[in-house]
Amino acid sequence: MKLGIPAIATGDMFRNISKKDSKFGQEIMKYIKNGELVPDAIVINVLRKRLSRDDCRRGFILDGYPRTIKQAKVLEGLAEINAIILLQVPEWIVIERLSSRRICRTCGEVYNIRFLRPKKKGTCDKCGGVLYQRIDDSPKVIGERLTIYEKNMEPLLAFYNGKVPFIKYSSNSIDTPPGVAVAEILQGLKKLKLS
Repeated sequence: MKLGIPAIATGDMFRNISKKDSKFGQEIMKYIKNGELVPDAIVINVLRKRLSRDDCRRGFILDGYPRTIKQAKVLEGLAEINAIILLQVPEWIVIERLSSRRICRTCGEVYNIRFLRPKKKGTCDKCGGVLYQRIDDSPKVIGERLTIYEKNMEPLLAFYNGKVPFIKYSSNSIDTPPGVAVAEILQGLKKLKLS
């Protein structure tokens, strides 16, 4: 972790919850399978608990939150937001990259069968675990998620415009290594004296 603060991906939190054999886990799985957003009330409750943990005292990075104006307004009451990182990439690249993603069942290490292949097909380099494709990483589900994302993003960006500085990264090439984006984003954070 380059910044020494937790990266909190709401999608990962909900996937972990959905794996649990509980009524709540089954409810979350229903949304994930259908490519739907988890309702605001649930998201806010789960995130509120996560942000109260000690590792968030020095700061955090949110991935996948907020996705609605209601979530953004609640977030204002939970924490100070210092910057928005806006990734601007064509839809076809997002679909190609996400549908090529594979994750280790044992340790959670992330691979990409197109860009970041494991040494041995289907096996994690780190722990030897089996790699799998998430159910929400199919092109159809990704497309559905992107439609919802686009609908919600325009008003959300307008909500933050003028309130919080934006760090924008744009790319039209599918072959751009992730490290290039990370370096540019870190440079933007440095200019804002956030790293």
